[in-house]
Amino acid sequence: MSADNSITVDVVSDVVCPWCFIGQKRLDKAVAAASDVEVHIRWRPFQLDPTIPPEGKDRREYMMAKFGSEQRIREIHARIEPLGEAEGISFAFDAIKVAPNTLDAHRLIRWAGAAGEAVQNRLVRRLFQLNFEEGANLGDHAVLIEAAREAGMDASVVETLLPTDADVDAVRTEIATASRMGITGVPCFLLEDKYAVMGAQDAYTLTDAIRQVAAAKARGELEKVD
Repeated sequence: MSADNSITVDVVSDVVCPWCFIGQKRLDKAVAAASDVEVHIRWRPFQLDPTIPPEGKDRREYMMAKFGSEQRIREIHARIEPLGEAEGISFAFDAIKVAPNTLDAHRLIRWAGAAGEAVQNRLVRRLFQLNFEEGANLGDHAVLIEAAREAGMDASVVETLLPTDADVDAVRTEIATASRMGITGVPCFLLEDKYAVMGAQDAYTLTDAIRQVAAAKARGELEKVD
């Protein structure tokens, strides 16, 4: 497939965002449907709540403080669960005991990107699964190291880097850049660094956007795409 029929999609997301997990599944479907286009995916950081301390917070207490009642929390989960099920996700919200600070997870995703697109994609998918389907604490370095190993990264390097400040500033700068671009919620799909699709849109919408942008790029007319 020629470079003229390829595009890059940057996905701005947070691994503790259920809509981002749904968005990842829908993006996979869209890429499969737009099989005539070569789609390269890069994952970019966003933190839903950067104020959570490094050790995390008790998730039940955190959710209660945020939403006010068990009833409200149940309503939110009940709305998301069937949407996840439709995408093959088995949300296990009750299994999640810790609301983590995701900065270290985003550092890991950044390092995975340096190891290759396929590695980064495997890692992000595994982190979503760990958090939402297995209730793992994504702020726990042991969890992150094992996820790195499963994704095909050099776990010993990750184990050495995580306790340091390596790439902390770089990740925070990327998050700040997203904010300056006007991204206030995730997921956000940036196509060819020019066009944004906001939210966990259905696969058809994403497929259509991929094909339109790819066609415009092939014609050298990206600036003319709506």
